[in-house]
Amino acid sequence: MDRKAEAQFRELVLCHVDLVYRIAFKLSGNAHEAEDLTQETCLRAYRSFDQFELRDYGAKPWLLKILYNVFLNSRSQTSRAPSLLSDLSLDDFEAELSREMIPSLSDGRMNWEGFDEELKKAIDALSPDYRAVLLLWALGDMTYKEIGQVLGCAIGTVMSRLHRARQQLNEQLADYAARRGIR
Repeated sequence: MDRKAEAQFRELVLCHVDLVYRIAFKLSGNAHEAEDLTQETCLRAYRSFDQFELRDYGAKPWLLKILYNVFLNSRSQTSRAPSLLSDLSLDDFEAELSREMIPSLSDGRMNWEGFDEELKKAIDALSPDYRAVLLLWALGDMTYKEIGQVLGCAIGTVMSRLHRARQQLNEQLADYAARRGIR
C-alpha cells in the first residue's frame, strides 16, 4: 500500500478501532478475544483496503461487517475445538464487587461496564441475531440501513429483530425494573 492509501486508511478506518473493540467485547464477552477480533478485523481491513469503495456511509459499516464475519468465523472454529477451561473470568468477580448505578445515556454512548449483571445476562440471553442488531444499534450508533449492510439483511429484518430483541428484554427485565421503580 502506498503512503497516500496508508494515510487514507488511518483517517477512514483506524478512527473506529474503539467502536470495533467495544462491539467485539460485547459479542465475545472476553477482553482477550475482543482484542484478537479487533486486531484480525483491522488486519483484514488493511489487506482489502484497496478494494474498499468510499460511499455515503463511510468506513464504519464496512469495518463492522468485517468484524461480524471474523466473529462468526471464530465462533465456528471455537465450537469445533475442545475446551478445557470454563468461561469464568476475573472481570466477572470485579463487576460483582463494584456494582454501580445504571449509567446515563445522555451523551449517546453506553458504558457497558456500568450495567448491572442481570441486565448483561438478559442481553446475552438473546439469540445471536437479535443481540447483534441490538448491539450495533445501541453501541455502534448505526442506522437501520447501516446495520443491514453489516449483517447482510434487509432493513425490515433489522427493524423486526430490534423490535423482537426489545420485546424479549422487556419480558425478561420486568421484575428487574419493578424492583428499581422503573416503569
